[in-house]
Amino acid sequence: MLDRYFQITARGSTPGREAAAGAVTFLTMAYIIFVNPSILAAAGMDKGAVITATILASACGTLLAGLWARVPFAMAPGMGLNAFFAYSLVLGKGVSWQTALGVVFISGVAFLLLTLVGARRHVVNAIPEDFRLAIAAGIGLFIAFIGLRNLGLVTGNEATLVQLGHLDTQVILGLAGLLVIIVMTVRGLPGGIMAGILTTTVLALATGLIAPPARLVTAPPGLGPVLLKMDVAGALAGGMWGAIFSFMFVDLFDSVGTIVACSYQAGLVHEDGSITGLDRVLEADAVATVAGAVLGTSTTTTYIESAAGIAQGGRTGLTSVVTAGLFLVALPLTPLIGMVPSYATGPALIMVGMLMFGNVTRIRWSDMTVAVPAFLAMVLMPLTYSISMGLAFGFTAHVLVMAVTGKARTLHPLLWFIAAFSLLEIFLAAAGS
Repeated sequence: MLDRYFQITARGSTPGREAAAGAVTFLTMAYIIFVNPSILAAAGMDKGAVITATILASACGTLLAGLWARVPFAMAPGMGLNAFFAYSLVLGKGVSWQTALGVVFISGVAFLLLTLVGARRHVVNAIPEDFRLAIAAGIGLFIAFIGLRNLGLVTGNEATLVQLGHLDTQVILGLAGLLVIIVMTVRGLPGGIMAGILTTTVLALATGLIAPPARLVTAPPGLGPVLLKMDVAGALAGGMWGAIFSFMFVDLFDSVGTIVACSYQAGLVHEDGSITGLDRVLEADAVATVAGAVLGTSTTTTYIESAAGIAQGGRTGLTSVVTAGLFLVALPLTPLIGMVPSYATGPALIMVGMLMFGNVTRIRWSDMTVAVPAFLAMVLMPLTYSISMGLAFGFTAHVLVMAVTGKARTLHPLLWFIAAFSLLEIFLAAAGS
């Protein structure tokens, strides 16, 4: 029955291989259990409750991918999207985290509706590939910058805006964790990011910088402080449409790009280019975002770390079921997770940012109509501390450059609407500041 439901034999796999693949996927993405609560806690959310919400949202989304779409893809709160939530919306614009959760919820519902009517493909086709790559690279820069700041290697300076931080014990321990991540990544060993986080945390314990928890295993923190706390009315009435669009847009290309890449690796792409279970994966992704907002965490999306389990031999949804199960096993370990300091998760952000920035090599820099908007989008994300503002400048620049070079007719009609919307967001942000 298990074989027939997941088509394990038909896809050239075995239950044992699927279980091993699920464990590998979990090891490579388990860092999100540490990193996501650390980021959202900076926005004023209860860290313990967010740990539980992160685990449950990851398990829920991954189970949907495994049981509904029957593919070896895992889901969790997305890197970049959680940074957008905490640093751009809450800390940058002064929006309450409850309203920010409302933005995530609305974007997830809209995302689901777009998926059900098949509009997602049209949006993807409207955006040039180079600009999609620039978005991923820009978010990578933004995440890496946050990681360097959390690590303490980069600090503020009134004259120069930023400067090198002091090489104190925390920074040195964080750099030791970063070294572990780099070595394991170079050697192709799974779980490098999580190993780096644990290395820094253990060294911090050994040097007395942090104290061990009273208990190693306990019941997970309650969801009460964050469950159903999204302020949907505030998100709708507070001029948050630009943020809603940005969440939808970033999640759209993040998930679609990951799904396509992993589908090729897993042999799920047919000769005509269609992908097995694509619609169901997109639906699961959207439902997971809505569920995550209800539970109390930022946008949930499909993870590129799924490729690690696929490389281990995972070919069916059973891989995802195993990964989801391992997330649930982590629930009693929340005391250990909660003691991880921000300078231990900083190296993880740096490495994730570096991997995302790798997309920059695929951009056609020799074409100025491509290079100008791509560069503006990338560099303004970290410099304005806002993913949405980088997107707004990039879209506006793209349409303007195409228009003044006589290529306006080649633009997709949807891009004119997006550019007008982006220009409005820029003016509103400038007026508000």
